[in-house]
Amino acid sequence: SCRRRRPMSDRLVLPMRYLREVERILQMVVPDVEVWAYGSRVTGTAYEASDLDLVLRPPGREPVPAGQLGALISAFQESNIPIIVDVHDWALIPESFHRAILADYLIIRSGSTTGEADDDTRED
Repeated sequence: SCRRRRPMSDRLVLPMRYLREVERILQMVVPDVEVWAYGSRVTGTAYEASDLDLVLRPPGREPVPAGQLGALISAFQESNIPIIVDVHDWALIPESFHRAILADYLIIRSGSTTGEADDDTRED
């Protein structure tokens, strides 16, 4: 399959102290939203100043409320993370963008589930 999911800490090009801060902000602002990283910090082509690209996948794939999305963007801008954290809402981006992200991503947080991030692809 072209779909590649790996443990969040595997190959994410981001110092652990910044990853912890990203996780803290996500837990504080969007606690029930699944978040994926994609782009150069996942593919291994990042350099030190590369953006961290995140996509939010809320329950039911409904758009994240604008106020919540704005609060998340502000929290990243005000944080001590020394790179740009670029946040997109899965529900609001084009299908072609979905396909590009699905080619290679890491699950940063699995949302309100109890850590079983692969439930949507399992066939029991």
